[in-house]
Amino acid sequence: MLRDPVSRYLSEWKHVQRGATWKTSLHMCDGRSPTPDELPTCYLGDDWSGVSLQEFMDCGYNLANNRQVRMLADLSLVGCYNLTFMNESERNMILLQSAKNNLKNMAFFGLTEFQRKTQYLFERTFNLKFISPFTQFNITRASNVDIDEGARKRIEVLNFLDMQLYEYAKDLFLQRFQYSKQEEHQKNRQKRREERRLLREQRAHQWQKEEAAAEIAVTEDYNSQVERW
Repeated sequence: MLRDPVSRYLSEWKHVQRGATWKTSLHMCDGRSPTPDELPTCYLGDDWSGVSLQEFMDCGYNLANNRQVRMLADLSLVGCYNLTFMNESERNMILLQSAKNNLKNMAFFGLTEFQRKTQYLFERTFNLKFISPFTQFNITRASNVDIDEGARKRIEVLNFLDMQLYEYAKDLFLQRFQYSKQEEHQKNRQKRREERRLLREQRAHQWQKEEAAAEIAVTEDYNSQVERW
């Protein structure tokens, strides 16, 4: 499931602000975890409770930045967490393209802003039916955060790869949805044609039976008349 990058970033900030950490995450890549120099921490102590949005944005090593691209891409293509492996622009280009390729090759993915469409595609892809329809909740912790335009622009800049990925994902998602709808419509139309064909055959068969029965009745009546003669 992918999410609007700004909303996702704000949601993670609120989560961290309440004391959440990813200390147990190994961040394995090419068989090893990153060194402290490759992935410094953004805070001292057990967690980052109470962190302000400004502090959250100011940490250059914050894994919240472009998290969706990083989690979808093949990090081994860019030397994992070693930022000296190649220049930044090349690294970003490779990461984004890798994330797009991996997303495109997935049989299914969804978007949180399109819950009903996500449910439809999941059910069509895996031939399953949910008991109840998905509910679109637009009121989240992130949506309740009041930030100014400057902060929003800063978040977009920090997550510029995620922003590009999300636009790509949304376009691909809606293409898949439209294709699936058209396919369903064609199958339903074919099913209706087949049902009409079977109905015509049944009626024709019934008519033939009735015709045959009528002919037999006429023949029997004629034979009985002949016998009386």
